[in-house]
Amino acid sequence: MQRDITVSFLVEQDENGDWSAQAALDPNSFANGQGATREAAIEDLKKAIALLAETVGVPEQLVVTVDTGR
Repeated sequence: MQRDITVSFLVEQDENGDWSAQAALDPNSFANGQGATREAAIEDLKKAIALLAETVGVPEQLVVTVDTGR
């Protein structure tokens, strides 16, 4: 069975120009991705999240609509 999940993530570029991306499925389960470009780091992170979800399971999700004032 497939299921789409939404995962917040952080992407940063280091002083050497390399990109890294991090995300957490739950407070104790983290995934990381790296790449030469922002897009490559995010793609690597997606693979890491998929592997992590197989190991720890898919977390429950809550969707909340907020007004961002924009």
